[in-house]
Amino acid sequence: MKVLITGFSPFDGETINPALEAVKLLPNSIAGAEIITAELPVVFRQEAQVLIELVEEHNPDIVICVGQAGGRPAISVERVAINLQDARIPDNEGNTPVDEPIKADGKEAYFSSLPTRAMVQALREQGIPAALSYSAGTYVCNDVMYHLLYWIDKHGWDIQGGFIHVPYCPAQAANIPSSPPSMSITVIAGALEVAIGAAVKDR
Repeated sequence: MKVLITGFSPFDGETINPALEAVKLLPNSIAGAEIITAELPVVFRQEAQVLIELVEEHNPDIVICVGQAGGRPAISVERVAINLQDARIPDNEGNTPVDEPIKADGKEAYFSSLPTRAMVQALREQGIPAALSYSAGTYVCNDVMYHLLYWIDKHGWDIQGGFIHVPYCPAQAANIPSSPPSMSITVIAGALEVAIGAAVKDR
């Protein structure tokens, strides 16, 4: 079994993205499954093109994309992606789509095909703050999740796919006056390992 797990590059002026740094710490094998890691650009549509190339190259059984959701206090396992690009901030190439559909022939929304509830339960059992989330936003994270689930639906791929949001890391939170919630990169990496293990077990 193969699991492809991706993390995004830093964005919005940051020099670090805890999602990517945590993905880099993952072992080569989890619960008997081969782990393939990759970096995605924070650029609308471009990130989706990189992802589909990775899927075609590696033919994974499970695909989990990971991104930062600064301000959230827990690991957020996303349940739904919506057919909308609406950028609050520019992506890393300055694109700012507003009220644009992702796919004209796509559904209004797609649900994650990962065992989201089991993943959250496994995380909580390990003492890691985790929650189901019903909004992946309208930025690049939602964009890549929607593209992934759209492809699975349109092509009939036998792939489980979804998205996980992670909090700021402490170094980021320390530079923000409001001192938002944060989680260490090592804890985030451990959380991803637990979540992957739960997905592999369900598969």
